[in-house]
Amino acid sequence: MIKVVAKNYIKFDQVEEFVALAGNLVKETNSKDKGCIAYDVFQDLTDPHIFTFIEEWENKEALDQHMAADHFKEAMVQFKDIMEKPGDINLYKKVD
Repeated sequence: MIKVVAKNYIKFDQVEEFVALAGNLVKETNSKDKGCIAYDVFQDLTDPHIFTFIEEWENKEALDQHMAADHFKEAMVQFKDIMEKPGDINLYKKVD
């Protein structure tokens, strides 16, 4: 199992647009991507222009397929123009 934590820093005047785009990505991912256990986006309570995707995948192959999917690639293009700065992405595996 792979966990992903992807933090995004959105321009203040683009928060509503990001929410709409991210909501669509969450919907598409949860309905179409095989191997997706959980995929959601959360808004920071202290700094409302920070949004974090928290994801859980069956394996690295499922994550790779998600990242190659059209809905993911299209979202990344759209996100590029509304991000304040590059995001932070971390991949995790459970420690036994």
